[in-house]
Amino acid sequence: MTNNSPVTLCFIGAGNMASSLIGGLVSNRYPGQKIIAHDLDKTKLQHLQDTFSIRTEMDSAAAVAEADIIILAVKPQVMQLVCKSLAQSLENLQHKPLFISIAAGIRETDINRWLGGGNAGVRCMPNTPALVNLGASALFANSAVSQTQKQHAEQILQSAGITVWVEGETQLDAVTAISGSGPAYFFLFIEALQNAAIELGLDTDTAARLARQTALGAATMAMDKDVTILRQQVTSKGGTTQQAIASFQQNDLQKLVTQATQAAATRSVELADELAADNT
Repeated sequence: MTNNSPVTLCFIGAGNMASSLIGGLVSNRYPGQKIIAHDLDKTKLQHLQDTFSIRTEMDSAAAVAEADIIILAVKPQVMQLVCKSLAQSLENLQHKPLFISIAAGIRETDINRWLGGGNAGVRCMPNTPALVNLGASALFANSAVSQTQKQHAEQILQSAGITVWVEGETQLDAVTAISGSGPAYFFLFIEALQNAAIELGLDTDTAARLARQTALGAATMAMDKDVTILRQQVTSKGGTTQQAIASFQQNDLQKLVTQATQAAATRSVELADELAADNT
């Protein structure tokens, strides 16, 4: 997918994640006329059209008619209904589009089944920092996806952050537990640090500013350096940081993190099982 020969993209769903991806694509000079958005909400479609100069379509059959890639950007709870509705439109197409799902918790095999089967499908697990173009997305491709289609999928998701590929779909449960749910863990730690600062006598505004800027600075430094080395450089022997780190270790922070992420991964499997059931 290049600016010289862009393929036609169709977003099914016009929510925040779709808007983020469309915004990233357009900012990277992807032509708006090669992007179609479909939603039942006229207000959302009008916003996307006004903001990014893309095409919009209320009718799903018309939306997918010329699409080379269809991005499923709807809530997990309505994915089955949406896919079964799209399956009727797909029967009339002369080509087989690539499907990319960015809905959490729904397996590619179930999506493919609801679409009628035999489709090239990529399942993606993005996270909320994609809304500020700092996302971390993991992708899984089924056997029908070509190398060119993999490159297309990767470039679409890279418009909102970094991407990694996993070989097995079950690995996405681990991804969900780490990067999918991960932002909330960091928010929780920042919240705890702010509260601790207030307990130590700082006012609320100062506590918040210091905790958030420290998180931003630490994360930025960690992007291209070994975090263990960075931690050791800050932790002087006999100093204040060493005392804090020792307290974390005595309370087995690593064990807590492992237990928490294992719980998230287990719940990811459970939710996928629940969402896989065919609606009657």
